[in-house]
Amino acid sequence: MSESGVQARDASTVMLVRDAAEGIEVFLQRRVTGMAFAGGVTVFPGGGVDATDATADIAWAGPEPAWWAERFATDEPTAQALVAAAVRETFEECGVLLAGPTPDSVVEDSARYRAARGKLECRELSLAEFLAAENLVLRADLLRPWSNWITPEAEPRRYDTRFFVAVLPHGQDADGATSEAAHVAWRTPEQALASWRAGEHVLMPPTWSQLDALRGFADTTAVLAGERVIEPIMPKYSPGAAGHPLSDFPDNERYFAELPELGALRGR
Repeated sequence: MSESGVQARDASTVMLVRDAAEGIEVFLQRRVTGMAFAGGVTVFPGGGVDATDATADIAWAGPEPAWWAERFATDEPTAQALVAAAVRETFEECGVLLAGPTPDSVVEDSARYRAARGKLECRELSLAEFLAAENLVLRADLLRPWSNWITPEAEPRRYDTRFFVAVLPHGQDADGATSEAAHVAWRTPEQALASWRAGEHVLMPPTWSQLDALRGFADTTAVLAGERVIEPIMPKYSPGAAGHPLSDFPDNERYFAELPELGALRGR
């Protein structure tokens, strides 16, 4: 049990990327202010795993749950739920659907499923029910495992988040038609980081870290081909510590050195 007595909830986050004239762009959304977790913060699409995400009868193409379990150091049922949550949350939060009518195809117009998207977001429909009703196959092969961050033990709301990366499917577009996003945009990693350094939006360490890593790739093909060593990262939160309150995450000194004066984490 953690210091706060709160067990970290499994969650999935997906970095959607695409190729543009200036290089890789990634889809970002600024969460609605006042949300219980990370309100007003700029993030990638994602959220907590639901019990229905572990449904065993989802039509599936690509690496099996055992493969994902090995990459994310977890058991197979949890791995399946994490991948399903990644697909569901991406569709709910930005309308991008990583599924297709056959194991080697992907839907080109996800807007036709707008009504189902709303029911998924309201939990009136499960991902398995949606895919079965539309005769769609979940495309696990369109996702790649990226990293694993765990909310500090002292926090009252905690997540064990697995980060995925996926290329925006041809013919689809990402939007902001969700109750959780106040603003959405495609940005190169450097643009997003420069805007953060200018104090124009807030990036928590996990998001900052992934954007920083994406800067090293020339295009989406290189991103998908990258071999990632995934080890759990759980920053340590020390609210009374001198200097910055978070430590024990990669490049934490650089994060705080670049953090703008109005950054949400400075001075707590």
